[in-house]
Amino acid sequence: MQLSVRIEAAVTEAIQLASGGFLAADRVPQRLAAALDHATMSGGARIRPTILLSVAMACGDDRPLLSDAAAAALELIHCASLVHDDLPAFDNADTRRGRPSVHRAHGEPLAILAGDSLIVLGFEVLARAAGDQPLRALRLVQALAQRTGMPGGICAGQAWESEPTVNLSAYHRAKTGALFVAATQMGAIAAGQEPEPWEELGARIGEAFQVADDLKDALLTSEETGKPVGQDAAHGRPNAVHLMGVQGAVRHLKDILGGAIASIPSCPGEAQLAGMVRAYAERMTPVDLGAQVAGAK
Repeated sequence: MQLSVRIEAAVTEAIQLASGGFLAADRVPQRLAAALDHATMSGGARIRPTILLSVAMACGDDRPLLSDAAAAALELIHCASLVHDDLPAFDNADTRRGRPSVHRAHGEPLAILAGDSLIVLGFEVLARAAGDQPLRALRLVQALAQRTGMPGGICAGQAWESEPTVNLSAYHRAKTGALFVAATQMGAIAAGQEPEPWEELGARIGEAFQVADDLKDALLTSEETGKPVGQDAAHGRPNAVHLMGVQGAVRHLKDILGGAIASIPSCPGEAQLAGMVRAYAERMTPVDLGAQVAGAK
């Protein structure tokens, strides 16, 4: 079964659970249910759960149902973070993935509740999947919690934007890198492997993703990205293009991606995983565009 099919099935099942399943419509707040669907079923690339399942498969994937639950839980947390990031209190973004952001479509109160509900749902999905591997499930819960909250998760990453002085490395590591580290480590845990050797791969992929996002924010249009651009400059955020220039950011991106492939731990599916990292690098980064723009300047 293709990874995308596994991921969509697991996320869909989770949203159906949160939306009341077979409960009568009058027993479930339907507007919140619609906001949850909007937040999760709007055409995201599912990069993080794909990495998670790819690592699990490289390590044997002996408990695929647990791996699927881990992938869904991670994606739910990611979607929750996007809902909250777009709120007026943060980016005040009108669009996400080419559609109205959740608070624009459903109102700010329901967007807050949708984000909160998705976070709780992610951990419920893991708890329900514990089955005959409760220790693995508990370790998955711990790994996801550490990369979601404080001091090093995505909540901490968002909070850095409220500090008078920003530690750029800590900011990027938490805001963008945290869920990529969760992806590689949770994939290993789901397959019964130790998570520590997989931290560097996740961190490097996360760093590459952040640099790529900085390049897109500086070089692409809102139509091309599906969300507002120029946000780093508008909000005074530190970013790779501002610090290094376009050419420097592109070179840095290539160096990070080379290091990511080299950091893959020895495992049965090492070659296939390296191929996946290369393929995702090409899809998620505007390297060619960056090089072209830099050359034109």
